[in-house]
Amino acid sequence: MVNRDKKSKTMKFPIIISVIFSITIILVILLLTTDARTFNYLATTSIQYEFFFIALLLQIFSWFIWGARLKVLSNASDKTAIIGLWESTKIVIANLFLAGITPSMAGGEPVRIYLLNKNGLSIGSATATVLGERVLDAIFILLCVPFAFLVFSHYIDVVIIQLGLIIGIVVFIIGIALFIITVKYPNKTKSFLIFISNKISKLFKKEKTKYSIENKINTEVDNFRKSILFFISGQKKVFFLVGSLTITYWATIFMIPSMILLGLGLEPFFIPSYAAQVLLIVIIMMPTTPGSAGVTEGCIACMYGALISSSFLIGVFVLIFRFITFHINLIVGVIFQYKIFKSVASFSLDVIKRK
Repeated sequence: MVNRDKKSKTMKFPIIISVIFSITIILVILLLTTDARTFNYLATTSIQYEFFFIALLLQIFSWFIWGARLKVLSNASDKTAIIGLWESTKIVIANLFLAGITPSMAGGEPVRIYLLNKNGLSIGSATATVLGERVLDAIFILLCVPFAFLVFSHYIDVVIIQLGLIIGIVVFIIGIALFIITVKYPNKTKSFLIFISNKISKLFKKEKTKYSIENKINTEVDNFRKSILFFISGQKKVFFLVGSLTITYWATIFMIPSMILLGLGLEPFFIPSYAAQVLLIVIIMMPTTPGSAGVTEGCIACMYGALISSSFLIGVFVLIFRFITFHINLIVGVIFQYKIFKSVASFSLDVIKRK
């Protein structure tokens, strides 16, 4: 009971911080950009709510695209564990909550790994599947960055944004490099993980589990490498399919702000908006605040402020955009996580360790 209470308090802190950061920055943006023109515009302009509904549908559709990609990757990595589209989509939705309250959305990965393992995949295959998703996303975003820079450089020249992009790109490249090293040098990876595990075991005085942990690490690193090599060497059709789903996923997500702009009676800025979204993803993937709350709102205001001539609508745009793409994720994610784990606070990395 004490552990559950402690875990509940631990979970509440990032939730509160994430929501407070997001709402506070949105309120600040609204305060700085809203004036009499805003209310006059909203009162006299015919707001096209159907575009807001389309934006919401695009957000929901993106969960199913992500679920389809997860299904293809997981089924390819382990032929004995067949996961259906609805099951994989439920895994994706359940991961949205922890992803939304942790820096770099890193909290979502353990949820997906655990639930894939629960559905029959080994930890190594599940990890390969989830990291494979991350690498595909990173490659796609990095390939889009030159285009985004070229397009958006005509609209904004903010040093802090450029610095954030450089740091973000470096983090992306380091992540891909570590992924390649793990696959190419499995023995060194095992030694490193065993070294870390032994240090942690000594810290918590769990020496008696040393050899079982080492065997587990050796087995799962082999499973991970085997799954990755299987994708690379003999699954060209799988790579083509998941690559297509990755492009479709991001194209769907990137369409949302343009729909919101159309709903507000503004120009959609399709290509510049896509470019802005690419640069935004690079920045918010850096480990800053929980769920990058606050940072995201500020960057959205800066980037779209350069596009939207009606500056008095920036706050309204940010509010609607973040509600659809962030707050809805948190609400639906927490419902699914509660349904699966029977408690919002019940999931943690120790669950995976016990597996």
